[in-house]
Amino acid sequence: MRVYNFSAGPAMLPEAVLEQAKEELIDWQGSGMSVMEMSHRGKEYISIAQQAEADLRELLSIPKNYKVLFLQGGASTQFAMVPLNLLRGSNQVDYLNTGLWSEKAVAEAKKYCQVNVATDSKPNKYTTVAPRREWKCNVQAAYLHYTPNETINGLEFHTIPEVDVPLVADMSSTILSRPLDVSKFALIYAGAQKNIGPAGLTIVIVRDDLTDLVMPGSPTMLSYKTQIENESMYNTPPTYAWYIAGLVFKWLKNLGGLEEMGRRNQRKAEMLYAAIDGSEGFYKNPVDLAYRSWMNIPFTMADSNLNDTFLKGAKSAGLVTLAGHRSVGGMRASIYNAMPEEGVKALVNFMNDFAKQKG
Repeated sequence: MRVYNFSAGPAMLPEAVLEQAKEELIDWQGSGMSVMEMSHRGKEYISIAQQAEADLRELLSIPKNYKVLFLQGGASTQFAMVPLNLLRGSNQVDYLNTGLWSEKAVAEAKKYCQVNVATDSKPNKYTTVAPRREWKCNVQAAYLHYTPNETINGLEFHTIPEVDVPLVADMSSTILSRPLDVSKFALIYAGAQKNIGPAGLTIVIVRDDLTDLVMPGSPTMLSYKTQIENESMYNTPPTYAWYIAGLVFKWLKNLGGLEEMGRRNQRKAEMLYAAIDGSEGFYKNPVDLAYRSWMNIPFTMADSNLNDTFLKGAKSAGLVTLAGHRSVGGMRASIYNAMPEEGVKALVNFMNDFAKQKG
């Protein structure tokens, strides 16, 4: 029996995608080969890769002057690739620190340049963001980097920051969850293992005027220009993860695209927050209402001694991977695109019953 998996990543995949992958596992469309066995230079695989990019471009309405890359190394490798490629002779960058992943990005960028933290949410335990007028931005910065959704603390920007320098975003846990104006960004990157596909693949969307001046001495593999010139195939790419991502893109298109996905995700988040807020203090979410995440919803119980009992009961009900991150504690429900509304309803029903029994 399949369970409802609330993991922050690797996360659950659409069942329809898994069924298609299962059907094609041994023999992809009469080729006599599994996709895992194909040469990335062969015509069969090239067709898979090209279709995946075309579908992603359609879903996000990616402008023609942006390149799309399918890379390895996770979002964490992008923490280095971004400054190595986008400094372009500068030594100054701006970062917003709004969670653990922002903090990691800041630490990596400091190896290559001078980092100005324009706003820091750590003092308030990453529960809100200072108003835009209070940010200490540097007009000389090569770019401003931020994380639109922080998976651990459940803090999310619901608008795109207005800044005067190129904008870079780590969208690992929010990409494809709703419509997005790509043209407002210089570069977007995202690890696949939340809303796109299995771990091992990283998507990069970068404006093509920013890809020609990698820092001297940078590893060849960490050059956007190199990856663009080789169509993400300078070396063997994560072929099977790329294929699964392509199936997810088609699944999204068949559902009605990102407008429909956004409506579904908003309903799911509102349903879960309503259960938390309506529990008369039994459950709590600490994040500022204006920054509550649609994707990752942490919550605590008034009596933390009930945590283990809650988790065991939830698992028995087919609701798994609900333990919060060790730095936050409590619970965390990650409800990415592939989590159906029925899964959130099942969680809400369990939470309501648990509160009645233990409250």
